Amino acid sequence: MKRFLFGLALSVACTLPALAALKAGEVAPGFSARASVAGKAFDYVLADALKKGPVVVYFYPSAFTEGCNVQAHTFSVHKADFDAAGATIIGVSLDSITRLNAFSADPKYCAGKVAVASDADGQIVKAYQLKVEGSAEPFKDTRGIVVDHEFAERTTFVVTPDHKIYATIGGMEPAANVAAALEAVRQLAKARAK
Repeated sequence: MKRFLFGLALSVACTLPALAALKAGEVAPGFSARASVAGKAFDYVLADALKKGPVVVYFYPSAFTEGCNVQAHTFSVHKADFDAAGATIIGVSLDSITRLNAFSADPKYCAGKVAVASDADGQIVKAYQLKVEGSAEPFKDTRGIVVDHEFAERTTFVVTPDHKIYATIGGMEPAANVAAALEAVRQLAKARAK
């Protein structure tokens, strides 16, 4: 029962609006981190990604948890749509790179299409002014493995090549969060084409 209540509390907390998060028009903090795509770790640098176009930086509580599984899968299914709008995607969580290597390669989630970055020390989450919550009780992921880190607030930022936040998306269910991010990058692409 405690596990159910914690899961319920976590899902509610992750759908509340991002009240303290950085807002549209503010400068997006630069960051570099170990990331993984298709199970292979690499060094990710936001400034390098922005040279190619807008970046969708999505923060999520933890790999291999229900809402995050849905969000990662939805991003992977729509990756071609983000590509068509000229945007790249990077997920960020407090997971270790080892967990993210497995998550990024899993065909049910990132499917080798979406990169995810490890913010194990929470510095990136802090820079984007997001809430971090812990669990009073041990919490197991959907694979039955204990999650040994805190949980970042689910919030997505669309960042323009000039390092400005175009949109901050929070307070939505995971699939709706992805849909809103896609709509934002499509609007941005139209504005840039004018």
